Amino acid sequence: MKILVAPQEFKGSISALSVAEAAETGVMRVFPEAEVVLCPVADGGDGTLETLVEVSGGEVRTCSVQNPIGETITAQWGAMGDGVTAVIEMARTSGLALLSLDERDPLNSSTFGLGQAILEALNQGFRKFIVGIGGSATNDAGAGMAQALGATLLNAEGKSIPFGGAALADLRSIDISKMDTRIENSQFMVACDVSNPLTGDEGASAVYGPQKGATPEMVAQLDNALLNFAEIVKKDIGKNVSEISGAGAAGGLGAGMLAFMGAELKAGVDIVLETVQLREKLSDVDLVITGEGGMDFQTVYNKAPIGVARIAGEFNIPTIAIAGLLGQNFTVVHDHGIRAATSIVDGPISLEESSERASELISNSIEESLRFISVGMDMR
Repeated sequence: MKILVAPQEFKGSISALSVAEAAETGVMRVFPEAEVVLCPVADGGDGTLETLVEVSGGEVRTCSVQNPIGETITAQWGAMGDGVTAVIEMARTSGLALLSLDERDPLNSSTFGLGQAILEALNQGFRKFIVGIGGSATNDAGAGMAQALGATLLNAEGKSIPFGGAALADLRSIDISKMDTRIENSQFMVACDVSNPLTGDEGASAVYGPQKGATPEMVAQLDNALLNFAEIVKKDIGKNVSEISGAGAAGGLGAGMLAFMGAELKAGVDIVLETVQLREKLSDVDLVITGEGGMDFQTVYNKAPIGVARIAGEFNIPTIAIAGLLGQNFTVVHDHGIRAATSIVDGPISLEESSERASELISNSIEESLRFISVGMDMR
């Protein structure tokens, strides 16, 4: 028997790799002769950096950047083991979690720090980039990122516009001729799990601006600024980003990555599963085990376990799942390729205790799940 174990992290409790290792222990208790392949995964959100670094034998590195409001911080980024791929989560340079409630300022916050992190990775020889863009505090369409990398954004007087989304209303020209030339020889894949356009009622400002501190008046101001940005990008760069699905992600950073970096926007889970070569690892596999911290009706929306089950289904390989918690309407996962799901919790238990015992609980849960399979094999 060959079993592939492909879980994501149990957020706040245990890393994806540690989940996989604990599951392997449970497998071997029931099927000691089994071949077990470990393939930790992620969905492009929290934990993606650590998962890709661990699975590739890379390392987490640090660099000094400006946070969304211009303060100097130390940010982490991932250097994958192939020596050419960098993993950057914009939330660690320009994210909402970096600010207190009274510091949120979508009119003036900037993605400049993201550009600094990209520059650091370029300086260290990396030419392939996986960029997660969830959790942003910004609404500047990646203008700050581009400025950090050498782009010139000018107003009607020929002066550089200041940082922030509001300043895009004054943008009259963009010159990318002095951007870092290494960008042209680099590949950027952007983990983007929303389909919002750049502007309008479903756009970046209207949908995500309020959580960043935008009042209704600010939303209208920022939306108009992004509309102007799109017009200048079309005029000076020759790219129409206004209607592209996902352009409105992360305060318009999706549009900025397309315009300035020539990036490809893809679902985060698809990027990760391609990067860890899940398809290649499914050769001759009899069973797939996946899992996540909390499994409920939201799991079916591009979460890692569903991505794993979908690809396993292409090879007619059954998938089962474990979870720290089985939540509301979790059974919908059965309609998306997960044949069975079970919680690792073995009785009334606090979150703290379940986190402390996560490895033990995972091993025990996998053992009991596979004992059911063993019974079925004996009956057959």
